[in-house]
Amino acid sequence: MSDYTPLDEISTIRDAVKAGFASGKTRNVAYRKAQLLQLAHMVKDNAEQMVSSLREDLSRPRLEAYFLELGAVLKEAMIAYKKVDKWAAPEGVPFSITTSAMFGKVYKQPKGAVLIIGPFNYPYWCTLTPLIGAIAAGCTAVVKPSELSSASMKLLVELLPKYLDQDCYRIVTGAIPETTKLLELQWDHIMYTGSGMVGKIVAAAAAKHLTPITLELGGKSPVIVDKSADVTLTARRVLWAKMANAGQTCVAPDYILVAKDKHDALVEALLETYEQFYPKAEGGAAESTSFARLVNQRHFERVQKVLDRTKGEIVAGGETNATTKYIAPTIVKNVSLDDSLMEEELFGPVLPIIPVDSFQHAVDYVNTRDHPLALYLFCNDHKVKASVLEQTQSGMAMVNDLIISAGVEGLGFGGIGAVGMGAHSDKTGFEQFTHRRSTIHVPAWVDLLMKFRFPPYSSRKESTALALLMPSVPRGLSGTSSFNWLLWGPLIAIVGAAAGVLTKKQAISSGK
Repeated sequence: MSDYTPLDEISTIRDAVKAGFASGKTRNVAYRKAQLLQLAHMVKDNAEQMVSSLREDLSRPRLEAYFLELGAVLKEAMIAYKKVDKWAAPEGVPFSITTSAMFGKVYKQPKGAVLIIGPFNYPYWCTLTPLIGAIAAGCTAVVKPSELSSASMKLLVELLPKYLDQDCYRIVTGAIPETTKLLELQWDHIMYTGSGMVGKIVAAAAAKHLTPITLELGGKSPVIVDKSADVTLTARRVLWAKMANAGQTCVAPDYILVAKDKHDALVEALLETYEQFYPKAEGGAAESTSFARLVNQRHFERVQKVLDRTKGEIVAGGETNATTKYIAPTIVKNVSLDDSLMEEELFGPVLPIIPVDSFQHAVDYVNTRDHPLALYLFCNDHKVKASVLEQTQSGMAMVNDLIISAGVEGLGFGGIGAVGMGAHSDKTGFEQFTHRRSTIHVPAWVDLLMKFRFPPYSSRKESTALALLMPSVPRGLSGTSSFNWLLWGPLIAIVGAAAGVLTKKQAISSGK
C-alpha cells in the first residue's frame, strides 16, 4: 500500500536512529525532558483528532478515548518529565564493611536504538507509553503502529515528525512484510504488544541477535466472584470493563467464575446493569454511542464463530451485524469449562459465566491454565482475598475493580509466562530501556585490606581471606557453628573509615 513505508527504506531508518544515538544527544537529561514535553504537547494539541481517529477505527466512544487512552498517555508523559532527573541519577550501593571503600555506584545507561511495535486496540496508549519510557531512558526509537487502526496510524505518521526530533525518533508503517523486515534488523531492545502467536515470532527474531525484549501479550483474564461479594457493584464494574472498547482490551475480564449460590443473583444484577447501560427504549447497544465495534471483518467472524458454538444460555445480547462489525454486548450463563467460549482469549464483547462450588474450585481452575495477564477478585472476605492472591500468579491482580490499575502511579503494566515478560508504564517503562551499569572506583589503600589476593599465596594470606570473605551463618539444620566474623568486623570498619577519610583529604588537597 502507498501508505506503508517502502521496504528498502526501513534499514536506512534504523541506521538513522542508530546514528542519532551515537551522536550522544539523548544522554542529556534536559534533551529527554524537552522531547517528553513535546510528546505531551502532541497529545494535548491534537486530542480531538485522536478521538476522531479512534472513532473511525473502532467506533470508540469519546469518553472511553479520553479515559482509557489519551488521558493516560498525557499523564505518563508528565510523570516521566517530572521524575526523569531522579530516575536517571546514579545510585549508591548499600553500606558494607568490606566494600564501602570501593565507592560502588550504579549508572543508568540507555540501551540504544529500540523498536516499539504497537497493537490496534489501543493505538496511542500501547504505542506512545513505551515510547515515553524509551525517551526517558535516553534511547532512540522506531515506532511501528498497527496497520489495522489505519486512521490512528496515519495521524501518528503526520504528528510524530512535527513534534519529535527526527534524528532520534522515527515511524515505520506497514503490515507483515514491513514488520518482518524490521525484525530482521538488529536492535538494542524490542517491545511488542499484541497476540501470543506473533509474540513468539518476535521472540524468535530477537533471539537471533540476542536482543532483549518486552512482550505484552493477551490471555484469558478471569473474574472470581466469592459469595461475600457485593453483586450490584460486581455487575456494574465487570460489565463496564468487559464491554469497554467492545471487549478489545488485553486486560478485559474474559470470563466469570462465581460461587453457585451467588450465580443467579449475579446474573440478575448483570441484566439490570445491562438495561441501565444500553436501554431497550433507546435502541439498545446497537444504537448507543457508548459502545464500540470490532476492528475488522476477520475479528468479527472469529468472535461470531465461537459465540455460535457455545452450549451456554445467552441471556442478553447475541445479535450481530457483519456490515457494521457489530456484536452486541452478550452475557452467557451456565457455561461449562469445556465450552467454545473457554478455548482461547475472546477479545470481544462476550461474557461467559461459569458456576463453581467454591472460591477454591475457582482458584484450582485458574491454576490449570496459563497465567493470566490480570486476575480479578470480587469479595469482602479478607481471608478469601489473601488466599486467592497467595495461591495464584498473574501479571496483575485487582480486588473489587478491573482494568484501571494501569492508571495508578507507581504501578507497572506487565505479564508473566505465556502472557508476556517485562513491563512498561511509569518508572518501569524507563527501566525496561535502561542498562544498570555497575561501577567501582578502588583507591590504592584498599590493598592494605586485600593484599592477600596477590601471589605467592600462603596459609597466613588464606586465613586473612577467610576472615574477610566468609561471613557468619546462623546455626542451621546442619548444626555447624558460625565463623567468628565478629572478631574481624570492628577492626575492618575502623581501618576502612580511617582510610576513607584519608582518601577524601587527599582528593581535596589535589583539587579533584
